[in-house]
Amino acid sequence: MTCYQALGMARAKVLGVVMKILFVCLGNICRSPSAEGVFRGLAPDVDTDSAGTAGWHVGKPPYGPMQDAALARGYDFSDLRARQFSAVDFERFDLIIGMDAENIANIEVLRPVGNKTEVRLFTDYAPGSGKSEVPDPYYTRDFDGALDLIEACARGLKATL
Repeated sequence: MTCYQALGMARAKVLGVVMKILFVCLGNICRSPSAEGVFRGLAPDVDTDSAGTAGWHVGKPPYGPMQDAALARGYDFSDLRARQFSAVDFERFDLIIGMDAENIANIEVLRPVGNKTEVRLFTDYAPGSGKSEVPDPYYTRDFDGALDLIEACARGLKATL
């Protein structure tokens, strides 16, 4: 159990405990590193990380076209490297955010028995977007559209903290 879970969010904030949020997508080269990069700009006091449910890209930087689109908006996350989500992440993070329903299902398969870490869809934080998932720009090629939605979700998440 993390400090935020043990103390409750409001009490943890008062005591100066740093919240830990993990962003998760499929390969950890487009959506989740973008979400991490955008959110760490909005909330530098929150400890963030990102991971993928698949291990194809472990150790690789975010996808070049995604980085280019983000850099054009002032986000530099070239320092990030892909890693695979694991069951231990449930103990390390207070909140785990998936980019789509398939990510959530793959995350939940690894949940340790009895673990209570909150897992949410990123689009839960942008209900006005009309989107239920963050589309994968690796396949759609719509990097700017993905960033628009990620920024909206990140602002919504920040507002809830």
